[in-house]
Amino acid sequence: MAYTYKDAGVDIDAGNEAVRLMKKHVRSTHRPEVLTDIGGFGGLFALDTKKYQEPVLVSGADGVGTKLKVAFLMDKHDTVGQDAVAMCVNDIVVQGAEPLFFLDYLAVGRLEPGKVADIVGGVAAGCRQAGCALIGGETAEMPGFYPDGEYDLAGFAVGVADKAKIVDGSLAKPGDVVIGLPSAGLHSNGFSLARKVLLEKAGFAVDQHIPELGKALGEELLTPTKIYVRAVLDVLAKVNVRGMAHITGGGLPENVPRCLPEGLGATLKQVWTVPPVFTLIQKQGDVPTEDMFRTFNMGIGFVLIVPREEAKQATDILENAGENPLTLGEVTSEAGVRIL
Repeated sequence: MAYTYKDAGVDIDAGNEAVRLMKKHVRSTHRPEVLTDIGGFGGLFALDTKKYQEPVLVSGADGVGTKLKVAFLMDKHDTVGQDAVAMCVNDIVVQGAEPLFFLDYLAVGRLEPGKVADIVGGVAAGCRQAGCALIGGETAEMPGFYPDGEYDLAGFAVGVADKAKIVDGSLAKPGDVVIGLPSAGLHSNGFSLARKVLLEKAGFAVDQHIPELGKALGEELLTPTKIYVRAVLDVLAKVNVRGMAHITGGGLPENVPRCLPEGLGATLKQVWTVPPVFTLIQKQGDVPTEDMFRTFNMGIGFVLIVPREEAKQATDILENAGENPLTLGEVTSEAGVRIL
């Protein structure tokens, strides 16, 4: 018997159809600097060096993680792409970089063109929000490696900043104000604990309506990670931002110190209302509060550190950009983060 690649589980025709279906999504993200269309061996991006005195490229890579398990259970795949983008672009804007372009990596057990198009559509939506171009990627069909219906999704972002304007936290001082931006929920961190508690221990189904949430559990869990790029860039253009942190794994206690000089810390007040999904997890899993704050964002997805005299200007800009900034506290001369 003669075997073909398709007999082995790889369908080249399905791959070509997936590319055809995703083209409209990819093109919707293009900036004037993009020189290539989807289908080439590499994506070309012409950096306008005249805009910068000393341009520095800033890059980041991340994945969606076990949040994908919820997408599989829900059979809903049009939002996780935004998570892949958000986890990368929120990281690089922390250093003062404008995201320029993004590439995705999608590995599947069996290629289903419509599902791939949904996933890439989510990636494109995230890129449009961040103002960066989706200039390429890879879709790998790997039969026998991933079960049918399952996949992994990761991404890679490149941005640019003027060397003199890179934000690294080194200028932060005691008395600087810490501003927090609310999250949209779990974002893309802590899902191993969330799934363990809610799906296994509590036995909730993803399509089950949860009164505390006011919606089905899966709908809440698949809320995509918020993208803060445009609001943060607006602030950077007018305010002397001394440090920033994307609140991901490790939460506020471990991410805020990453944008402070050694030896400094922060005292924060819990002036925000913790979203009900976190309260549900803590209650159902009897999770210690300290562990909750080290695992999840607990309702704050991004932090900016600014001089006290510029705090009002920063919050005004953030509000005009559609954010709901909260004054969380201040930088202190004592290391560590204290949440009162």
